[in-house]
Parts: sequence; C-alpha cells; structure tokens
Amino acid sequence: MKKIFKFFLNAIPRPLLIRLSYVVRPLLALTLKGNRYEDPIDGKTFKKFLPYGYGTPRENVLSPSTLSLERHRFLWLWLQRETDFFKAERKILHFAPEQAFYKRFRESAHLDYTTTDLNSPLADVKADICDLPFAENSFDLIFCNHVLEHIPDDTKAMQELYRVLSPGGMAILQIPQDLNRATTFEDNTITDRDERAKIFGQYDHVRVYGRDYFEKLRSIGFKVDEVDYTAVLTPEEVDRYRLAPGEIIPVCYK
Repeated sequence: MKKIFKFFLNAIPRPLLIRLSYVVRPLLALTLKGNRYEDPIDGKTFKKFLPYGYGTPRENVLSPSTLSLERHRFLWLWLQRETDFFKAERKILHFAPEQAFYKRFRESAHLDYTTTDLNSPLADVKADICDLPFAENSFDLIFCNHVLEHIPDDTKAMQELYRVLSPGGMAILQIPQDLNRATTFEDNTITDRDERAKIFGQYDHVRVYGRDYFEKLRSIGFKVDEVDYTAVLTPEEVDRYRLAPGEIIPVCYK
C-alpha cells in the first residue's frame, strides 16, 4: 500500500490527483470502516488510516473520508474548540485549498470565501502569491498552509499576505518545519528530484524551515502566536485523531 501511494504522489501531477481522489475516496472509506480512529472533520471512524508521503510514507495518517492529514485535523480541532470561526462572519482567502476543508468552508453561509492558486482546480482566482490581484486590507482571515515551502521568494509572498490581510485580521500560515533545526535551509544547486525529496521532504519543496520561521514572519510585521495545541489535548485524543505531537500552528495577526 505504501509503495502504491508513493508512486501516485510522485508520478501524477497534483491537479490530476485532486480530480482522481474524488473517485477513489468513497471506496477507501468503505474498505477501512471501523471504530479505532476518528476523523474529527466529518466524525467518521475507521479501523486504520492510509499511508502518505513523497519520500518514506508515514503510516496511518491519511483519512479515507476527507483525505485529511495530521495538520488538517489538528487545525480543525483548534478552529472548532478555540475560535469562533464556525460562527462569525468573515471574508476569507484560502490558498491552495485543501479538499478536507474546501466544501465545508464553501458551504458555510457566514463566510465570504475566496480560493486562489496557480494550478489547483479548486481555485476561484488563478494568481501568483508573490503578486496578488487583491487590494490592501481585503481579508479578515487567510489560510495559506504548506504553500510557502514551494515559493522561491517567500519574503515577497509573506509581504503580499501581510498586505492583503485586514488590520486586526488573522492568517494561519502552516509549513512543514524541523523544530530541531535553528535556521532554515535551502540550496538551489540540488536539482536531482530524488535528492530534493530526500533533503527537503518533497521534490517540489525549495527549503526546510527551522525555528527561525516565526521570526521571519515577525520581521514582515506579523504578530505571531506559536500555538502548540497538541500540548492541551489528551494523549488519547492525539492517538484517536492521528495527530503529530509537538506540531506548531503559526497564528499571525496584523
């Protein structure tokens, strides 16, 4: 199973993967139905989750029903339990919208919801994150998760995110991060696809963020809260929802 998922992730372009996933998802959910693990996004339970990863796949992390990963379920629980996101009216900008969230956010009547990306079939607006076609102070909340590690000029991207965020607004800017690394690492001379996947975690990543990521966001102007939400959950919840202990949510304010 791991080899099959690794092959599809590395061989099929992401836009096509998104389309194919809508076909296979119901089958996967039916096959793995059980009571051991739960996806808090839709409340469905399974005997096991699926493997996922571009390099060495992680076992038991991909929900068969929503196709959520650890970071999606983690963020959902935080939004649900610690914020008024599911009640308050807000103007939302969502970069590279995740399937686990897309339909649920789109169908929320209290949200003015816009999606954007260069390639995603789920994007309302095709746009470059470094040159956004939106006015200053346009959005109350921005989701930009696991995007910046793909962007060569992440400073410009962060500046654009700050520009279009409203004063007092909030941006959730998750990235894959190595908290054991003090400083972010990037090396454009590494061009081999397999070597990039080995070093950066994925063939199309351009850097590995370290602990200095938060300070870089602050240098742009954001006020940053480093939210370690698994620290307030029980070990049973962390296991039940298949979360990654110690993962940080960068909650940024303007």
